[in-house]
Amino acid sequence: MNLTRHIGAEEAQILIESAARKAEAMGVPQNIAVVDGAGHLVAFRRMDGAKFMAIEIAINKAFTAAGARRPTAAMGEAAQPGSPGFGVNTQHYGRVTILAGGLPLTLPESGEVVGGIGISSGSTAQDAEVAEAGLAAFLAHVAGLPGR
Repeated sequence: MNLTRHIGAEEAQILIESAARKAEAMGVPQNIAVVDGAGHLVAFRRMDGAKFMAIEIAINKAFTAAGARRPTAAMGEAAQPGSPGFGVNTQHYGRVTILAGGLPLTLPESGEVVGGIGISSGSTAQDAEVAEAGLAAFLAHVAGLPGR
């Protein structure tokens, strides 16, 4: 039997709160999505002023990062013409994104991906910076769990 762990709603809120604080400090309202290891939405926040057209992009960034088990920005290089992953962004009915701002949530001790975080509404550099803040909160939370 293959058992996997996934991020839960309580942990997802920790990421969303941390990412929102970073976005507020930057003055860039964001859409913040957290998915579990299977790509299913666990938590979402649209900050006041975030672009409504970026809602699905944030969710898709989280989906892509969890499914590919790598940052969405890394997908961009592999998806260029002539590269082995050319056209990957057309998969899953266009849900796969190669825009920066999606990061996998990986357990440090096992390398197991338990979810993903996706940010969208700023520039891709701003989105990535806010995603990093969410990831940092996840890693700090995991490090503080009993048995670690």
